[in-house]
Amino acid sequence: MGDHFEKGQQALLNEGEENEMEIFGYRTQSCRKTLCLAGSIFSFGILPLVFYWRPAWHVWANCIPCSLQEADVVLLRTTDEFQTYAWKKVVWICLSALNSAFRLIPDHPLITDEEYIINRAIRKPDLKVRCIKVQKIRYVWNNLEGQFQKIGRLICGPNTIDVEITPIWKLLIKEVLNPFYIFQLFSVCLWFSEDYKEYAFAIVIMSIISIALTVYDLREQSVKLHHLVESHNSITVSVCEKKAGVQELESRFLVPGDLLILTGNKVQMPCDAILIDGSCVVDEGMLTGESIPVTKTPLPKMDSSVPWKTQSEADYKRHVLFCGTEVIQARGACSGTVKAVVLQTGFNTAKGDLVRSILYPKPMNFKLYRDAIRFLLCLVGTATIGMIYTLCVYVLSGEPPEEVVKKALDVITIAVPPALPAALTTGIIYAQRRLKKRGIFCISPQRINVCGQLNLVCFDKTGTLTRDGLDLWGVVPCDRSGFQEVHSFASGKALPWGPLYAAMASCHSLILLDGTIHGDPLDLKMFEATTWEMVVSGHDFHIKGAPACAMVVKPCKTASQVPVEGIAILHQFPFSSALQRMTVIVQEMGGDWLAFMKGAPERVASFCQPETVPTSFVSELQIYTTQGFRVIGLAYKKLEMDHHTTALMRDQVESDLIFLGLLILENRLKEETKPALEELISARIRTVMITGDNLQTAITVARKSGMVSESQKVILIEANETTESSSASISWQLVEEKKHIAYRNQDNYINIREEVSDNSREGSYHFALSGKSFQVISQHFSSLLPKILINGTIFARMSPGQKSSLVEEFQKLDYFVGMCGDGANDCGALKMAHVGISLSEQEASVASPFTSKTPNIECVPHLIKEGRAALVTSFCMFKYMALYSMIQYVGVLLLYWETNSLSNYQFLFQDLAITTLIGVTMNLNGAYPKLVPFRPAGRLISPPLLLSVILNILLSLAMHIVGFILVQRQPWYSMGMHSTCTVQNETISKLTISPTAPDKIGSNGVFTSFENTTVWFLGTINCIIVALVFSKGKPFRQPTYTNYIFVLVLVIQLSVCLFILFADIPELYRRLDLLCTPVLWRVYIVIMLGSNFIVSLAVEEAIIENRALWMIIKRCFGYQSKSQYRIWQRALANDPSWPPINQTSYSDMPACGRGVSYSNPVFESNEEQL
Repeated sequence: MGDHFEKGQQALLNEGEENEMEIFGYRTQSCRKTLCLAGSIFSFGILPLVFYWRPAWHVWANCIPCSLQEADVVLLRTTDEFQTYAWKKVVWICLSALNSAFRLIPDHPLITDEEYIINRAIRKPDLKVRCIKVQKIRYVWNNLEGQFQKIGRLICGPNTIDVEITPIWKLLIKEVLNPFYIFQLFSVCLWFSEDYKEYAFAIVIMSIISIALTVYDLREQSVKLHHLVESHNSITVSVCEKKAGVQELESRFLVPGDLLILTGNKVQMPCDAILIDGSCVVDEGMLTGESIPVTKTPLPKMDSSVPWKTQSEADYKRHVLFCGTEVIQARGACSGTVKAVVLQTGFNTAKGDLVRSILYPKPMNFKLYRDAIRFLLCLVGTATIGMIYTLCVYVLSGEPPEEVVKKALDVITIAVPPALPAALTTGIIYAQRRLKKRGIFCISPQRINVCGQLNLVCFDKTGTLTRDGLDLWGVVPCDRSGFQEVHSFASGKALPWGPLYAAMASCHSLILLDGTIHGDPLDLKMFEATTWEMVVSGHDFHIKGAPACAMVVKPCKTASQVPVEGIAILHQFPFSSALQRMTVIVQEMGGDWLAFMKGAPERVASFCQPETVPTSFVSELQIYTTQGFRVIGLAYKKLEMDHHTTALMRDQVESDLIFLGLLILENRLKEETKPALEELISARIRTVMITGDNLQTAITVARKSGMVSESQKVILIEANETTESSSASISWQLVEEKKHIAYRNQDNYINIREEVSDNSREGSYHFALSGKSFQVISQHFSSLLPKILINGTIFARMSPGQKSSLVEEFQKLDYFVGMCGDGANDCGALKMAHVGISLSEQEASVASPFTSKTPNIECVPHLIKEGRAALVTSFCMFKYMALYSMIQYVGVLLLYWETNSLSNYQFLFQDLAITTLIGVTMNLNGAYPKLVPFRPAGRLISPPLLLSVILNILLSLAMHIVGFILVQRQPWYSMGMHSTCTVQNETISKLTISPTAPDKIGSNGVFTSFENTTVWFLGTINCIIVALVFSKGKPFRQPTYTNYIFVLVLVIQLSVCLFILFADIPELYRRLDLLCTPVLWRVYIVIMLGSNFIVSLAVEEAIIENRALWMIIKRCFGYQSKSQYRIWQRALANDPSWPPINQTSYSDMPACGRGVSYSNPVFESNEEQL
């Protein structure tokens, strides 16, 4: 239903964005609504409950499809694989009611001017607009284009990010209406009607605790999020208006287009705004996790009417002040004030977007949870068969109708264990607690199970694999004759004065705050090497011609003699990852105006006069990058100043520069990096590096860390955009390892891949490429992308958007992707990955489900081990719960044959004393300390798991039937009593005339019989045996004997059961409704259980857990993995032309076109999203 729509009845909302949805138009019909209301009354509220669980059914039942133009209800469906439905009412907003706030009248220019977008949405003359509110964003109906659109200004609402603290009663109702709790309520009501109060109370208490904990947790999250955004809503700002001038205004009244005046320091941004005058230093830690201050510059003034985003080269974000960030310092230009224009307000801002992603998280696609639903449906199907059997037996026996109904419903509560979710939750809680002890914090516990399936982990380089701090190793000056000798700072000799020295002193974005210098660690190290100091012009002196608050660097008293008193930094073009450079305009005190540039050496050299760049530039650069150094290029030029600095365009300044030399910084690996990567690689978990750094440096770090072993080749892929002369091209070159003089003591490489590789070719080469090449390949060589990703290991110069896109591309190949990062440009990728692990303690860790207090990658193997253990524990619990319910189900159905059943105390002993205790303690096994080179099964319906459950059910069924039939064949059975048990049985069953025709005892029609006694003992002890058999240890969990509490519980339970079996205590037997049997029969029961245990254990160990056997079976049946990456691996292994080496291909060649439809719409739009 709902799929056949004519044009105009459906459309796309947020097309091409992450939260893209299909929207369908519906009109409410009175007669349908009346029928649904009647159905709700006659079904005693079951129909509204079903509609609550299935929103689409509610719309389909109450409404008929119509065009979106006429719709009063819209049905929304996400376009992802989950196809989640929701419905919204279309509401009318009367704009005349907004007069007071926005001074709107019928002849307002917005309404009279046909060109305004908003005008297309307004219905005249009553000034109304139709809109819907989806995930806190308001969409307005555009009459001209016939679709719902985001339209700001008038309709955007107040500038607040309202996250109300959800009332406890709302959370409670939402939790209680969970289908599982509704089933529990049904079970409890049934048990109370049968006088089975004890277990009913136990389940009620367990459910109340579970609900209370969930509600408490959700409430805490709601309060935390509310406090996180609360401060944003109550800020007073200065707004400049044409008539009224500058006036104070509450931030909630801001609308896009308002002109903000920023004054003072430590100002919280209440909206997204674009800087048009002055500069700001901003702390974006709240949004990105990067605690380094970021410098924002004004948008350059242009005469052209092109959109502002495209004017500012690659990275428009350096002009934007984002909501939620803190302006540490605001510096005005000539006018003395810092001005910014409001871009977005409320939930449309960057902070609003982050908050919405927390409020409406992307659903998690994990097969375990889908399989769990199927598993429960199978149990329901089994229960249905049992119900039919029960109805037949009891109706034919002439039982009263109410008794028949009760017994039939009983079967459902027996076959579907109500304690299952509680038992599964405990396993995850224990895993979360163990992770917390290791300093790994989790805000999404359900993802712990997903960690167990990870088979590819992406790592950022700087600060994740390598140390945060950089050590300045030396500088390589150059002149017309080429590069000079390396100047080492470790020698203690000062660098001679010259433009290179001046560049190191002034080409940075450091700021002075409360007497302390703050900024990027690289800038700090470079500036510290000069031994100069930093002051602000105007405190004790003023530079002629320089702004009053210009930053000034000057030699300190202890510094060696230099011919200048200081340098004033007049204007900055700050560093951006996309541009890979920064430039400053400075003035020597009383001297020349200069421009200095620093950045990626290749980029800096491209802006220099060719004759100033040494001919040995490439080889010199390679000497240092191949040793893993971080290399920065420096350049400068003198400026002819006939106008003010701010009027200079960036491209004017960044041209015809003179190359100065290379700055060499040492970026050492963290001690924990290599062992952690070795552990992952030996466990056949792919490791990938995604960095913003130089490609050659990244390759060297990959080799040093063991990500690429020395016997493996690295193939460099370079792709170029279409030019006027040629189409897009892609070339493949083998990176030759040039043997330069070893720097200090190079680490020995360990070839780990050789011993774990399945075939000689797989993993013997790795692809390395840059972000630019990745973008070109995505757009022009999409059919090659999956082939490249199969062996792509090093991705350098990647922008934040490209990192997210790469993670998504890996997910398309059916990899379970983990992402580990620490900085600003990792947030998107951390959110996109199946498991994001942040090494940052900043609030931005809300963007990733896991945060590690220990700032190294050791947490990744720990997390995978715990994930695997938690996953195996979940399977153990599923299997155990299935067997427990089936054992009880089989026993009860056998007794139903004689219109008998288990008594309440017998049920209670099995449910509470056995199963509940096992469910709580079985999950306590910790993770196994070694990562094995294979993963646990990711699905409940995998053949080994299904076979295990089915074989154990058949074993239990056979044992119960044998016991049930054999007891009836015993010579003492027909005699009624056995001579050795006469006294006891007379005491227990005073009303029993004969076991074959007894009177009913108790309210639920249970009577003592030898069958009942035999079935109960077999079932109860079988539950303990199954727990022991299913409790898995190695290779994913600690051995069972290390779980002391669980072992102790099993020993006590078994001892108690055997004590009851062999102890002739009349009072105990009477309470449990058991009959005394001859000792020989009790021995037979033990022999049956022992045989069951031996066979079950043998089957589990020899067949189910025998990995080698399953591999042979797979080969015999020709089974091959259907995962996309496995299919590609097999295809490439049989392709003699792959990988291509020393070749160049073009996009207009037939073999390299879009042969495979493999595009990623998110990639193109990701970078443009604000």
